[in-house]
Amino acid sequence: MTEAAETTKVAALLAEAVEALGGQERPGQVQMADAVARAMADDEHLLVQAGTGTGKSLAYLVPSLLHDKRVVVATATLALQHQLVERDLPRLVDALKGKPGLDTSYAVLKGRSNYACLHRVREGAPDDQGALVELPTGSMGAEVIKLREWAEKEATSGGTGEKDNAPRHTEKVWRQVAVSARECLSKAKCPFGEECFAEQARERAAQSQLIITNHSLLAIDAIEGVPMIPDYDAVVVDEAHEVTARVTQAATDELSVSDVERAARRAQRYVDGDEANELDDAAGALKDALERTEAGRVDRIDEQLADALVLLRDGARACLGAMPKESDDPDPGRNQAKAGVQEVFTTAERMAADLDSDVLWLNDREPQRGGPQLCVAPLQVWGPMRDKLLTDKTVVFTSATLMLGGDFTNVGSSLGLRPTERIATTEVVQRTDDVLPWRGIDVGSPFNYGQQAILYVARHLPPPGRDGLGKAQLDEIVDLVDAADGRTLGLFSSKRAAEAAADEVRRRLPHLTTLAQGEAQLAELQKQFVADPHTCLFGTLSLWQGLDVPGETCQLVLIDRIPFPRPDDPLMSARQKAADQSGGNGFMQVAATHAALLLAQGSGRLIRTHTDRGVVAVLDPRLVTARYGNFLKASLPPMWATTDPQIARNALKRLAGA
Repeated sequence: MTEAAETTKVAALLAEAVEALGGQERPGQVQMADAVARAMADDEHLLVQAGTGTGKSLAYLVPSLLHDKRVVVATATLALQHQLVERDLPRLVDALKGKPGLDTSYAVLKGRSNYACLHRVREGAPDDQGALVELPTGSMGAEVIKLREWAEKEATSGGTGEKDNAPRHTEKVWRQVAVSARECLSKAKCPFGEECFAEQARERAAQSQLIITNHSLLAIDAIEGVPMIPDYDAVVVDEAHEVTARVTQAATDELSVSDVERAARRAQRYVDGDEANELDDAAGALKDALERTEAGRVDRIDEQLADALVLLRDGARACLGAMPKESDDPDPGRNQAKAGVQEVFTTAERMAADLDSDVLWLNDREPQRGGPQLCVAPLQVWGPMRDKLLTDKTVVFTSATLMLGGDFTNVGSSLGLRPTERIATTEVVQRTDDVLPWRGIDVGSPFNYGQQAILYVARHLPPPGRDGLGKAQLDEIVDLVDAADGRTLGLFSSKRAAEAAADEVRRRLPHLTTLAQGEAQLAELQKQFVADPHTCLFGTLSLWQGLDVPGETCQLVLIDRIPFPRPDDPLMSARQKAADQSGGNGFMQVAATHAALLLAQGSGRLIRTHTDRGVVAVLDPRLVTARYGNFLKASLPPMWATTDPQIARNALKRLAGA
């Protein structure tokens, strides 16, 4: 099929789907669908910035269903995954059913620990010594019984056994009915292998045109090289602004003294010699070394810590060698014990190698949370992404925030795409092992930000200091919230700042309802926020992204300061230092880019529909006074801007009184 014919087919199918779903044609959606189809057909990578309301899900789902090979769609959040699987895809498939030659099959695929394990449900979970325990005691036992009953019902009714569909539970309780990939007995050896929820999910995925998964599983499969996803040709990465953080997270390992002690204790039952005791002794050496190590980034591993890591690595290797080999008689306790020792070995080996490509740091956790924790993460992920994902697959990255500073260069570079490889609209470049051609397009937004939103920067305020919110900032917050008569989402750089602002608003505006993150589950807080417009919700990072509250509930988005990473953030500071040493501008490439992304995401909470109106108020004057301010502002939606507090307050009063 020619490219023109392919474009016509995609446009026709999209139009048919939109009409069947009762929607209206959106130029940005049509442009995006055409670009996605072209990228998949021509084996080119694509970055698509698609503003809220574009309908980007349909714009990539339609060409993905038309593609002649399997396509993976990876999301960052469960909310979007649920939207795709429970709303968008069923409606799309229903609208297009019966089309000749169109494969509309799809499946959801998650990591093994996201599914209940029928062996653990029916046989019990091993305790710290590896012995099977039928049930924990107390209220936890009652919760486990509920989960077991639910899992059995799922098995008999053809359910998926997914964690997200289970009755409410804590992580600790879920671990009593689930296993990690390393703990799994394998389908061949498990007596319940044919019923296994995780295996059934893999089988459904292997028979589907579309596989819906998450960034982390994609990273483990493509970048870590652990086969998790059936063979596929192309990937759509939605919420792509999150993907480097998720890949980093998937490639991060942690090690603590309690981890090693637990692994040694579980191994004790299966080792006849002294190997498990020697691993426990190595935990003591690690404890002594960590007590001498300062919290934060470890630029140079001292001799004591290096010796402790080598001792751990060698002790874990010896313990693994002393454990009995696999047999036809499955033993979940042995599998759990072996998995724990293997994890200690893999992590200690990586840390002991002291690679320039890794960053090592110490989290000084409280004893009740497991004590000090040594962490290691990749210095950058663009290299592995380029070598292990972009070189082998066709990838479409899409999000409402990909053009930071008004350009795709920063995001493209962080993903492994070189600026010199970007091609123009009409240009055709052949892909080779060394050249990965990519295009970047902005399909805009259906919203008129210039008329719907005001960007107010409080230029008259002093720059934010280290001591949190001062009197001037608190007065400004109260005045703005009062003008809006509630209707405020407050996005703060720290929990302390959010709580201080909430306390001040409660004291001075007692007629309003003021909620602070941490006072209840986020879902409950959001429900209260939506129910009454005379309400404020103040919180930190998790509110900056993904919160969707259209309508008069949210007419003021307050941002207390530019969200630069903390100077003592070990990974960000290491990346900034590396960028400086390579001749770049570490501040702009790392800190400013991080801040621009969060600012864009935070500002995006305001306008969610064509009828939304409101103000984004930034209480940090550096947005208009600092040299980097233009870069940050260019990353935001094109709102009408002012530094006049009276204009902002009057606009909010008019909206509140409408």
